[in-house]
Amino acid sequence: MQISVLGAGAWGTGIAVALARRHEVVLWVRDAAQAERIAQARCNERYLPEVSLPETLCIEADLAAACRHAAAGLLLVATPMVGLRSTLQALPPGQPAAWLCKGFEAGSGLLGHEIARSLRPGVPSAVLSGPSFALEVARGQPTALVAASESAELAAMVAQAAHGDALRVYTSSDVVGVEVGGALKNVLAIATGMLDGLAASGEPGTPGLNARAALITRGLAEMTRLGVALGARPETFMGLSGLGDLVLTATGDLSRNRRLGLLLAGGLGLSDALAQLGHVAEGAYTAHTAAERAARLQVEMPITEAVVAVLQGQVKPRDAMLMLMARQSRAEG
Repeated sequence: MQISVLGAGAWGTGIAVALARRHEVVLWVRDAAQAERIAQARCNERYLPEVSLPETLCIEADLAAACRHAAAGLLLVATPMVGLRSTLQALPPGQPAAWLCKGFEAGSGLLGHEIARSLRPGVPSAVLSGPSFALEVARGQPTALVAASESAELAAMVAQAAHGDALRVYTSSDVVGVEVGGALKNVLAIATGMLDGLAASGEPGTPGLNARAALITRGLAEMTRLGVALGARPETFMGLSGLGDLVLTATGDLSRNRRLGLLLAGGLGLSDALAQLGHVAEGAYTAHTAAERAARLQVEMPITEAVVAVLQGQVKPRDAMLMLMARQSRAEG
C-alpha cells in the first residue's frame, strides 16, 4: 500500500519507520531545510535520534506530492493537535485521511473528528490511537492500537495498513470515546507526574504508590464522565485508548506529559518546564480546553481542574494534590 505520513515529529517518524517495513511510505516534513537534513542523515536527529530511517522511507517537503503518493492509499496526519486544522484544509478535496494527534483544539475546544466534520463534510476520516511510545513502535517492539471511524471501510483500511508482526490494530466505531481517551490521558499523566515528583522528595506525608493508583483510577472515572457526556460509549474507556493509554502515559518513563509533571513538581514554572522538555506535551494545551468544555456540560473534572490551576501558576503541585485528597467523601460510582 502507498502511505503518506504528514508530520515528522517523534510519532510521525516512528509510525513511518514501522510502516516502511511493509509499505511504500512517504514522510512529509513541513520545513524543506529540515527535510533535507533528515534525508541526508537518514535520521530525525531532533525528534527521534535513536532510530535510523530505512532506505525505503522517502522524505518529502512538498505536501501536494505527498498527497498524490497516497491518492489510492492512506493519508496519516501526524502533526500536533494545533496543526490538524491547517493540514486538513490543505488536503485535496474528498481524499480520506486519518490522524494520530490527540487532544482538544485550543480555542474551539473541538476534537479531531469535529474539526474534520466542519472542514470536510461527508469525507471519511479516522483516528489511530492507543498506548504507543514512538521509540518502541519505530524499534518494532510489540504495540496494540485502535483505529476508529464512522466508516467501517476506512477503519478496516487503517487497521490493515498498520497491522503487522509488531503492531496489532483493533477497530472501533466510537470515534468520540477513542479521541476523548487520547486527549485526557495526557492531562492525567501530568497529574501523575506531579504526584511522582512529590513522592521522590521523601518528605513525611508525601504521596506514594497508593496515591498514584488512586489518582489513575479516579482519572479514568473522570475521563469516562466527560466522554459519555460527549456521546461516547462507557466501555471504550476500558480499552486501548482509555485505560491502556492512560496507564502507559501516566507511568512510562518515555512519556513527555509525565516528565512535564515531574518538572513542575521540581519547582519549575510551565514555560521553563516546557523549554527543558524540548518537545510538545499535548496535555499542557489540552487541560484548560478540556476543563472549559466539561464546565459547559456540567461534568465534574477535579483532577483536570487541579492540573489547570498548577499550569496557570495559581497553586503549587503539592497544594493541588492536597486539595484533591481533601475533597468530600462520596459513593465511588
